[in-house]
Amino acid sequence: MTHISIGSRRVGPGEPCFVIAEAGINHDGDPTLAAELLDAAAAAGADAFKIQTHFPEHEMLRSGATAAYVGESLFDLLTRTALSREAHVELRDRAAKKGIVFLSTPFSREAADFLESIGVPAFKTGSGELTNLPLQQHIARKHRPMIISTGMSTPEEIDRTVQTVRAEGTPFALMHCTSTYPTPYEHVELGCIDWLHDLYGVPVGFSDHTLGGYMALAAVASGAALFEKHFTTSRSLPGPDQQGSMEPRELEDVVRGIRAIERARGATKKIQPGEQDVRNMAHHSVVSIRDIAAGATIAAGDVWAKRPGTGIPARQLGEIVGRKAKHAIAKDRLITWDDLA
Repeated sequence: MTHISIGSRRVGPGEPCFVIAEAGINHDGDPTLAAELLDAAAAAGADAFKIQTHFPEHEMLRSGATAAYVGESLFDLLTRTALSREAHVELRDRAAKKGIVFLSTPFSREAADFLESIGVPAFKTGSGELTNLPLQQHIARKHRPMIISTGMSTPEEIDRTVQTVRAEGTPFALMHCTSTYPTPYEHVELGCIDWLHDLYGVPVGFSDHTLGGYMALAAVASGAALFEKHFTTSRSLPGPDQQGSMEPRELEDVVRGIRAIERARGATKKIQPGEQDVRNMAHHSVVSIRDIAAGATIAAGDVWAKRPGTGIPARQLGEIVGRKAKHAIAKDRLITWDDLA
């Protein structure tokens, strides 16, 4: 499946990059802030606004491990910042009015079932769920397009998940990413975008955890069919993902850059509109560099190539030497075929 459809959007090679503004839990559990994030994402030109759907009691043990960048108990953090079911529905409806796709990442069966019930057009799974084959299969059996992140994984783990989802006949895309926050440039490995596409023949995107917008542009130039990055209204807000997130103006600039790259991706070498005037000025033609008498045989010392490029092309200089002048030709003049006998 070289392409997938997310709502009315076709995603894959040759199509515009599908840009996902990942709010995650940057709303800090506040529905009003979540709505502001959605509005800002739509205004910046993102194709989709995504959050995370957490029902902590279904996805983790209360005493489970916490990564250093989180800074507190993950269970407590996700319990405190989880949006209500009603807030999800409000965001879904707001997205429809704003013309942006509403997505969310489920972290449990119960979250996936809930998102199905409110009609999300696709499921995005995080890198932490890549090896959770029971959950991947549960989601795949809903037969809605899946976007599967592949951070902190081995080729063997990716392959097992791909085979699990393919066995259900569900269309999917893969997201290359590195699950460090922030990701150093030397750990990005953008070449994996092509590698995954060549290996599986599905749309491949890039989930960006680096600082700034450089990698967004590089990923799209490298063939990413989707792009995702954490998004916030202000990096000064509380939460573990804020510092690595883009603010609205940055996202708007990245979207503008992505669209510019898409316009520049052609592979046909031809004289482009607007180049002919420059070509006429910059190319060279055969000119007389001394006076040539009528009937004289033109010698190599009589002609040379100079600008502009509106006469006999310089490459044909050798064809002029040895011809006879039909009439007198003054010095410093473009030679024409009508000058030659």
